[in-house]
Amino acid sequence: MKWLRMYKLLVIASLRSRMQYKFNFWLTAAMTALVSVVEFLLLAVILTKFGHIKGWSLAEAGYLYATLTISKALYRSLASDVHHLEKYLVSGELDNLLLRPIPVLLGLMSQNFSFRIGEFLQGIALLAICMRMLFLEGQLTWAAIPLTVVVIGSGALLLFGIGLLTATIGFWLTRIEQLQNITEDAARTAVQYPLTIYPRWMQGLLLTFIPVAFASYIPSLYIIRGQGGLWLIAASLAVAVAVFGLGLLMWRLGIARYQSTGS
Repeated sequence: MKWLRMYKLLVIASLRSRMQYKFNFWLTAAMTALVSVVEFLLLAVILTKFGHIKGWSLAEAGYLYATLTISKALYRSLASDVHHLEKYLVSGELDNLLLRPIPVLLGLMSQNFSFRIGEFLQGIALLAICMRMLFLEGQLTWAAIPLTVVVIGSGALLLFGIGLLTATIGFWLTRIEQLQNITEDAARTAVQYPLTIYPRWMQGLLLTFIPVAFASYIPSLYIIRGQGGLWLIAASLAVAVAVFGLGLLMWRLGIARYQSTGS
């Protein structure tokens, strides 16, 4: 609880700093949301033209897209600079965090806090529309609402774990931007759409080596399509906890071998 209170204070301080430039703050939020809207509209045009994609309707694909968007926004809001660890390693800014009387990861998470309000609003609005359509079609029951909340939280934890694992590799390689483009950005973008549209080797990659499919696609098979059972939700949560735990372990090993830049 002490560290949570400390994190809260650091986040408030970071927000105050960023709000010194209010126009830039709100413009960035709006542009981020606009990019997400355009991405989904491209998918919507395809689905409207052909009716479905590998058996997935527009509402089902929208559910996948929306839950992952909210999970990503939650992760990037709470731990934005984990994704930018390379900058700290190259410039020596990580040394400043090592001097603070708080855990280094907590200090990094609170740096440049970015509340992605645009992505949250866009994701929530899209999720509400798609769930309403699925309710009217009889595909969902009221149990889908709490299960969806669990999926969003589990997805955020999984994305955080994958991001943390990738970032900690920087303690050995330093330059990890291209690796992050693959494990975080490209992999997450891929599972915004039904996994069945990809070849089997890629499906296997997104289920094992980079298990980002458990952030949305796997639990959604049960929630919106009635496939499998509750064990898919449990398995997704277990994978998220396992990946995040491995990320914390790797972080400790990386911090132990970190050598200051001398700056």
